[in-house]
Amino acid sequence: MSKRIKTKPVSDENVDALFNPKNVVLIGASDRAGSWTARVWRNLSRYGFKGPVYPVNPGREEIWDVACFKDVQSLPETPDHLVIVVPAKFVPGVLRDGARAGARSATIFTSGFDEAGTDESRKLGAELREAIAESGMAVSGPNCLGNIGAAHSLVTMPDDRAQTVARGPIAIVGQSGGLAMAMKRTLEDRGADTGYLVTSGNETGLTTADYIRFFTRDSDTKIIVCYMEAIHDREGFLGACREAKAAGKPVVVIKLGTSEDGRGAAMAHTGALAGAIEAFDAVAGAAGAIRVGTLDDVVEVVEYFLHAKLPKGTGLGAVTFSGGLRGLLLDGAERNGLKFSELSSPSQSTLEGMMGAGSAVGNPLDGGFAVLTNQDTYLKAIDLMLADPGVDLLILQEELLRNPGAERKENNLRKVEALAAKAQKPIVYVSMISYGLNDYSRTLRRDLPHLPFLHEVDKAMRALKSVITYASTPELPVTARKPTKEQLAAISEVQAIAAGATEPVALSEPASKALLSAYGIAVPPEHIVDSSDGAVSAANKIGFPVVLKAVSAKLPHKTEAGAVILDLASEDAVKAAYDTIFKNVEKAAPGLALDGILVGRQITGGLETALGISNDPEVGPIVMFGSGGVGLELYGDVAFSAPQLDAALADALISKTKAGTLIDGFRGQPAYDRTSLRQALMGLGSMAQDLMDVVEGVDVNPFVVLPGSGGGFALDGLIIIRPIKG
Repeated sequence: MSKRIKTKPVSDENVDALFNPKNVVLIGASDRAGSWTARVWRNLSRYGFKGPVYPVNPGREEIWDVACFKDVQSLPETPDHLVIVVPAKFVPGVLRDGARAGARSATIFTSGFDEAGTDESRKLGAELREAIAESGMAVSGPNCLGNIGAAHSLVTMPDDRAQTVARGPIAIVGQSGGLAMAMKRTLEDRGADTGYLVTSGNETGLTTADYIRFFTRDSDTKIIVCYMEAIHDREGFLGACREAKAAGKPVVVIKLGTSEDGRGAAMAHTGALAGAIEAFDAVAGAAGAIRVGTLDDVVEVVEYFLHAKLPKGTGLGAVTFSGGLRGLLLDGAERNGLKFSELSSPSQSTLEGMMGAGSAVGNPLDGGFAVLTNQDTYLKAIDLMLADPGVDLLILQEELLRNPGAERKENNLRKVEALAAKAQKPIVYVSMISYGLNDYSRTLRRDLPHLPFLHEVDKAMRALKSVITYASTPELPVTARKPTKEQLAAISEVQAIAAGATEPVALSEPASKALLSAYGIAVPPEHIVDSSDGAVSAANKIGFPVVLKAVSAKLPHKTEAGAVILDLASEDAVKAAYDTIFKNVEKAAPGLALDGILVGRQITGGLETALGISNDPEVGPIVMFGSGGVGLELYGDVAFSAPQLDAALADALISKTKAGTLIDGFRGQPAYDRTSLRQALMGLGSMAQDLMDVVEGVDVNPFVVLPGSGGGFALDGLIIIRPIKG
């Protein structure tokens, strides 16, 4: 029997002590050249930490010309924050000693725990988790590089490079100290200070979710930036993102996770389609996380959020004085799934009258000479674009100036700042190319607080895509699931299978379809038979034409085995198909005993789509929709969603795909039954929520949607059950 750990909850006060401690205790203090404790000691003094710093080393009475203490019990006051740099085997004991002495927080630099991957390191990791849980302390690390809390000039990082330590609106938490510091430096170059920086390491103690919650409640912090290698607390992380979004504090995330280890079970095709990043985007994106692809993208997205309000729609407008930039904007928008709106007739007519010859009137508006030299025309063009009902966000062309002397340009910027401060729509400056800032630029930047200055067209467009997606993503329904009696019975059956399994189990097609039916996903009339005469009888009851399929949980991919025969329009054809299936299966899988033959109605004349569930190891289940048949693999026409689907979210998922365009009728083709498809996706979402711990993957391919209000049917179904881990 495993030992029961007496867990103490980590209080907000203890997390605050991680950044704003009364004192700092350096455990493992060493004056060896280059030692981390010596660097931390120097940085605490260098940046003016406001409390006492106590070195602890049982082998020293004095170090760095100050008294050195043998243990935390010998300190002249209660320890508050411990910086621990001792061998891994001693860390759990040191942490317990600190907790008994009254310490509220700790940063563990030491490595050699779970990340080392040995039996001994995993044992040490378990001991450390136990010590942290029993202590109730707020612990960052292990295997980290320290933290910065600018409010109290706390720098427990061993970085020797001079840096700015100033209260600011940005908080950074990263599992990589080097990347976190790189983002901090670049943001400072752009005139944005980082008030908090955490290198979270292995996150054996506090996780990214804990830091997000703390920063959400911190009055200085406006934007939270995260570099994540793994999610250690799924529900905590998603809940923290929702809390931050509700508080108006964007969470910008760089996330690793495109490896095969982040994919679902290979037996369920949906798992192969949905990589870890797609799953993260579907679930964490719905919770409010803004995933970006590069560190440069972090900088541009943060620049936007620091200086502009959220757009209320997706329509872009632009005023440029360069035809080249106009073309780059159009290309960049298309590359990133954005669109410049068509201007209303009154706006278009007025602009044509203003611009005159040599201008490209439209959207983007290339005003050329007219806007380059005439401030009144420039400002009037901006007013007209902002007033146009199709424009939700306005892009302007300019860089921050690096030297005095361009009074006309600087005066334009200040006039536009006054407009942006009052405008109901955001105004964003975009440059042709990335550029550096100097002291003059940063001083000017401070004078223009309502104007983002985004660098380079494609980076800018990626940032705007992230912002628009964040602004337009609706909150997920929060109503608790209440399964029906039929669903509760199905849930019990599936859980019993999972409890007895030691590896993933594929349900047979009839069993898979029975579970789908329990969640309102329609299947064609079908019967299982064990003889050719039985097949003929079933076909007559169902009505020709019919399809015959082999039934076996050990034969999940029947088509490849020749175990599916379609378009059977007579009794003789049914008898022949029955025998053929047995011969084909014996050839493909010698010795496999079938559970029977499925006789089902042949559904024709509809649109083939594909539905599915993939259960990601980090964020849990996601729902998939896309084109059916080979289109799914050939064209990659697929979209993903968090499982909490209501009618509006199901419709939004459908509309993200080319299959969604066909559903509503395309170029004179008939419209198909969107209602039945919507209901099927909502049913899958309910299944994913009810069985998230035991369903590994679901494939429904094809799900045929019939024209008009003819309904939709799951023609095939495969459900993979994962073992319940003890």
